[in-house]
Amino acid sequence: MSKKTILVFDDDANILDIFKIVLEASGYLVELSQTSDNIIEKTKSVNPAIIIMDNWIPGIGGLKATQLLKSDPDCKHIPVIYCSANREVRSLSEQANAQAFLAKPFNLEDLENEVAKLLKTVD
Repeated sequence: MSKKTILVFDDDANILDIFKIVLEASGYLVELSQTSDNIIEKTKSVNPAIIIMDNWIPGIGGLKATQLLKSDPDCKHIPVIYCSANREVRSLSEQANAQAFLAKPFNLEDLENEVAKLLKTVD
């Protein structure tokens, strides 16, 4: 079985480190980005099974970046977990057309469960 790749967009290097450590320990390949620049090209080159998107990502921001992905024919099938410390994370995730959301600070078990649940939908 080949490893699934998870692409994480977050501007905080410490949070990216946490995602990388936890997800790699769960057996995934993890690609990281601190901006949403060239998001479509970046996503196509990585070809992730899942995307984790921060709300406050530099560039066009998480909401617009996710909407852009969801409007692209080659990327729209990729599930997105929307991630934010904003109290409106559920509403933002719905506006962005994301498949799931994680409120920061998140529980590592919740992260692993959301990823596992979404991966079942793409197999």
